[in-house]
Amino acid sequence: MDLAAKLPQMEDAALAVLRENAERLEQTGTSAQKAAAAALMPALDAEMESRRAAKLAAAKSKRAATKRGSKKN
Repeated sequence: MDLAAKLPQMEDAALAVLRENAERLEQTGTSAQKAAAAALMPALDAEMESRRAAKLAAAKSKRAATKRGSKKN
């Protein structure tokens, strides 16, 4: 199993560290490290964006539920 397939199971903090490391390797790594990091970045960015969007949607839903609950009282 490749690393990109493991991204959905990673904790947010670990995902952020992995992205920072990939970013660093793109700049300072060996040719192989630069290529691997560049190949991984789109999957990292997509996973992070997906999580961000899910968190925003959950917060919006929670606000809407809270607003509906306060109107009942």
